[in-house]
Amino acid sequence: MNRLDCLDPVRKALLDDVDGGFAELYGTYRGLVFSTALRLSGRWADAEDLTAEAFLRAYRAVAGYDRARIAALQPRPWLMTILMNVWRNCVRSRVRHPPPDLLEEPVDAVDTGEGVEAAAERRETGGELADLLRLLPEDQRAAVVLRHVVDLPVSEVATVLGLPQGTVKSHVSRGLKRLREMAR
Repeated sequence: MNRLDCLDPVRKALLDDVDGGFAELYGTYRGLVFSTALRLSGRWADAEDLTAEAFLRAYRAVAGYDRARIAALQPRPWLMTILMNVWRNCVRSRVRHPPPDLLEEPVDAVDTGEGVEAAAERRETGGELADLLRLLPEDQRAAVVLRHVVDLPVSEVATVLGLPQGTVKSHVSRGLKRLREMAR
């Protein structure tokens, strides 16, 4: 059996052709990256910006990788790490240079064809969750989002955040405890 046959389809596509493989990477992970960005930022427009910047940085990085590095690439935690770095940079930039508040409410997504009741319930629940997540400290918010919204295993969350697994478990536990207390 050829070693390349053991690779996941994204890595195999990247090895065959970086541009075509990147399209495969984007198609596979765009929903995951966007939903994570949305939960981290709490705003649709910000999530779109974070997602675009994360994929732009990912493309620039992978275009410079050699075949061995691409073959060893773990796409999901790698993309989440890039997204987390983009998000942290954005948060730091906003602290230094707060943007003017042009809109009170985040811009809504285009209607995807779901029923009015389902859309209202999703928006209400999603809005409540986003509001609560925004109240968490950044380290806890990132750990909770990656673990329970994105559903990454603790080992991948630790890789993405660059923290020991025990610290990740602690951040998740404290974050969930805070969320429960705030939801009462």
